[in-house]
Amino acid sequence: MTRTPVAERRDGRRAARIRRRRRGRARLIGAIAGSCALLLVGGAAWLYCELDGSIDSFDAKGLAKDRPAEGSGGQNVLVIGSDSRAGANSSLGGGEGEAGRSDTAFLLHVHGDRKHAVAVSIPRDTLVDIPPCRLPDGRWTEPRTGAMFNSAFSVGLTPQGNPACTQNTVEKLTGLRVDHTVVVDFAGFSAMTSAVGGVRVCLPHDVHEGDLNPHRGSRGARIFAKGPQTVSGQKALDYVRLRHGIGDGSDIGRIKRQQAFVSSLVKKIKDEGFDPATLLPLAQAATKSMTVDPGLGSARKLLSFAMSLKDVDLHDTKFVTLPWRYQGNRVAVVHPDADALWEALRNDRTIDGHDAGGRRPATPGTEPAPTPPSGAGISVAVHNGTTVEGLAARAAETLRKDGFTVTATTTVPATGHSATLVTYGPGLRSRAETVARRFPGAELRQTAAGGIGVTLGTAYAAGPSPAPSSPAPTAVPSRVAEQARSADDDVCSDLSYG
Repeated sequence: MTRTPVAERRDGRRAARIRRRRRGRARLIGAIAGSCALLLVGGAAWLYCELDGSIDSFDAKGLAKDRPAEGSGGQNVLVIGSDSRAGANSSLGGGEGEAGRSDTAFLLHVHGDRKHAVAVSIPRDTLVDIPPCRLPDGRWTEPRTGAMFNSAFSVGLTPQGNPACTQNTVEKLTGLRVDHTVVVDFAGFSAMTSAVGGVRVCLPHDVHEGDLNPHRGSRGARIFAKGPQTVSGQKALDYVRLRHGIGDGSDIGRIKRQQAFVSSLVKKIKDEGFDPATLLPLAQAATKSMTVDPGLGSARKLLSFAMSLKDVDLHDTKFVTLPWRYQGNRVAVVHPDADALWEALRNDRTIDGHDAGGRRPATPGTEPAPTPPSGAGISVAVHNGTTVEGLAARAAETLRKDGFTVTATTTVPATGHSATLVTYGPGLRSRAETVARRFPGAELRQTAAGGIGVTLGTAYAAGPSPAPSSPAPTAVPSRVAEQARSADDDVCSDLSYG
């Protein structure tokens, strides 16, 4: 059948309308999709901008100039809890006055394999050496010996505290470089626990108002019932601050409950899903009351660091306390246990002695990745204590080849000793031991002066060059490892001391 010209024109117009309709529908779908994308990107950008605007960074000018060398794989993060009463903290029971104090601090070492981590709690009453610290007006303080650890944060008496001074103190105490520092105040802590929907905790028995505030003068109402329960906000804050009425009422006992709390918090976040959907609300709550080092001073950096921890296993997340003993009503560091702990972390070993540096084994036909010199980051002065010329230069050359930094080579009056003497200042014993392993039979001696020095004896002059170092310690002392808590331990276990 032959179609008329009129019919053909009518069919052509119908086809054109269909094509225009389809193009219009496609444009509409494209516009909707584009709008959704813009809303999503704009929403994310808005949230990141909001987080960025909430993050406070402390001034890096206050960091020491002679810091330990950077690690080869693992990272060290110093976490400080501030009890300042400034701002929103005043209604949450902060300390006296607005000046911040640090009654809680731990150094988190994330191993190079990003599957293991250990948090070392530092008791607030620990007697330490505080190096020079920068004041708000730019002046630097004189170094202090035998001071309480938490007093470093109070240098300058500002509401924000002095995170740089505490970081300098931790680096001097441990010989480890602190890669990041995070300060969380009462308001930030309270908001974080609410953001995750509460944290599971446990109490060995009922706790009353008088236990939280022993100056109350009466037992008061019950604020915690015995056993497991979920806490958030003010209740969570009361739990981690609780000291009296449980065990011996010491700060050491409170540290055990704080470790249990952080373990439970980490488990809660892991159970909810370690992804941006979980972390963003938590970050939004935390950043409003958080102070960080410049390296974490943006939402992108903060969330990127948090995401890097997603593969750390709960059982392989350990909590220990710096080896300690009572010295009067203060706490002294126990050597050599503490030195062995720092040495293990420096070599990226777990507390049970496993290499967790994350270094991949070499594949056939390839050279293994070079191992960082074991003397990296250790400075030493070399002194010739004999009548043999050039001895200090000879030893210095060998030490440099193994990664040590030789700060001086001198000749001193002959000591008359056959053995080589390695001297070290406070907090440098583990590093001095690393030096001493290059000189068989060397003696170790602590001095009041800072730094590490080697005075070569006649035995070294008569013998060969320094022997290769013995392997790094494979594990921390059992008395430290056996008291470690894992993040997956029973929430009701090991909650007090004494």
